[in-house]
Amino acid sequence: MADTNTIKYGIKNCKYAVATISSTGTATYGTVKDLKGAVSISLDAQGDTNKFYADNIVYFTSVANNGYEGDLELAKVPDDFYTDCLGYIRDASGVLVEDAGATPAHFALIFQFEGDVNAKRTVLYNCVASRPSLAGSTKEESIEPQTETISITATTIHNSVLDKDLVKASCTETSASAAYNGWLSAVYQTTTT
Repeated sequence: MADTNTIKYGIKNCKYAVATISSTGTATYGTVKDLKGAVSISLDAQGDTNKFYADNIVYFTSVANNGYEGDLELAKVPDDFYTDCLGYIRDASGVLVEDAGATPAHFALIFQFEGDVNAKRTVLYNCVASRPSLAGSTKEESIEPQTETISITATTIHNSVLDKDLVKASCTETSASAAYNGWLSAVYQTTTT
């Protein structure tokens, strides 16, 4: 069913699940974990539109879908995200150590926008994140929270059921209840065409 919202606002229920990508390009996902404190997300569509001219008109147009790039702003990036997705190490003393040679892990990003009628849930299937900047400032007359931002690149992942490369999926409460209700506990995978 179609989305019945006329507006969207607010982001919540932000979560991630580490992806293991097979040699065929498909993914399996680990346990879904919370990314609490989501402040904002802004991801720009990536890809080009190319026009081919013939007979003095645009004869053919092709569009490349290269996913999304942008930022996720959080109150604070959780330590688990550093170790699960950014390649940090937690040593025997419980100290979080940044490994300069670490390769970031691929993960699915799940989140929800509120709407005037229904909440809309989305999953981006194949994300990689960069380290947040290290910043802070002095406390003045009142406490001003300092947020942290991670840059995210979301690209395609192969779905063997559809035999297509997918970027994201979305649903609202008007979708099948099993899909909507299970959205925040496991990465949604299309199982039928």
